[in-house]
Amino acid sequence: MKILDKLTQLPNTLKRGGHLSSKSVQTAMTLGHGFYLIARHQMYKSPNDVKNTAHIQYFCKKMIKVLNMQVKVHGDIPSQPALWVSNHISWVDIVVLGVAARVFFLAKAEIAKWPLIGTLAKSAGTLFIQRGSGDTLKIRDQIADFLRQDVPVLFFPEATTGDGTKIKKVHGRLLGAAIDAQRPVQICLLAYVNQQGELDKIVPYIDESIIENLIEVLQMQQVTVHVLPLPAIDSTGHDVESLTQLVQQNMTVGLAELHQKVLKN
Repeated sequence: MKILDKLTQLPNTLKRGGHLSSKSVQTAMTLGHGFYLIARHQMYKSPNDVKNTAHIQYFCKKMIKVLNMQVKVHGDIPSQPALWVSNHISWVDIVVLGVAARVFFLAKAEIAKWPLIGTLAKSAGTLFIQRGSGDTLKIRDQIADFLRQDVPVLFFPEATTGDGTKIKKVHGRLLGAAIDAQRPVQICLLAYVNQQGELDKIVPYIDESIIENLIEVLQMQQVTVHVLPLPAIDSTGHDVESLTQLVQQNMTVGLAELHQKVLKN
């Protein structure tokens, strides 16, 4: 199906109870603007050009407004070339991190098949990996090549989404790319907090379809997304096992500190 056909069908997809919300229209228009940016700047010709991260950040800022979220960064976002990692709660994480930092993303292969979003992600330079397949070593080498060229790449080492309350097991094979490229690992932690000062329960994308979750997110009250960058980890002298353990430890401690700072209870 052509991109324009998908765009024209999106408002119908987002109908609920026969009523087309203004947010549905805004979402379709914002996604359409994303494709416009890709075409205008010919990002599809060199999807991993580091200059494209400015356009990605611009698009994410527009999208986060549609989602009725505020992004609050605690501290300064580092600019040095690094392999970025973050806890994983929702597909919204990519939009939030796209607002906070200029990075390219690594995502699971199924996202490439999502309507509109998958096409947009591929054209903007997202790398896709099939978990549990032989792609890991190939992707690790590709990430290392990007890092050597000072192209920042971010992935979610938990490999799946959670409810945001804790850090799941960190899968560290791709952290080897930082070791290979002699680049640091930059941890960035997220917490979605509702107006009651609690971790939001709508944003987590766990046991529903992307469309179902999108509709719920569009209808919820405003949420503040707290972003906490931690001090970069020097990969020098580490092997994958030791680096994975350190990332697991720092993410766990850092998330607890973030929750203590931003949650009321």
